Amino acid sequence: MKTKKSIFFITYEEAQHICNKLQYGEATFWERVKLNFRLLWCRITNEYTRKNTKLTSLCEMADLKVMDDKKKDELKDMLNKQLSESKDK
Repeated sequence: MKTKKSIFFITYEEAQHICNKLQYGEATFWERVKLNFRLLWCRITNEYTRKNTKLTSLCEMADLKVMDDKKKDELKDMLNKQLSESKDK
């Protein structure tokens, strides 16, 4: 016999996924409703959400920069060149 899945009750894994999507503005309205319902009774999900929010905030405050693809390719080529030279010795 199949059990009927509740529209409000989600698993912890689903809650984590929705929480992550929420941090990047990708969660739908319905996903936010389901997550908020779970947050009412699950302190583990509450803790995960709190830590996830704090991590996102810290990353934004750090003003992290990424290297562009061209610079990455230049460094990779330079490293490969040096590695091949050291093997030849």
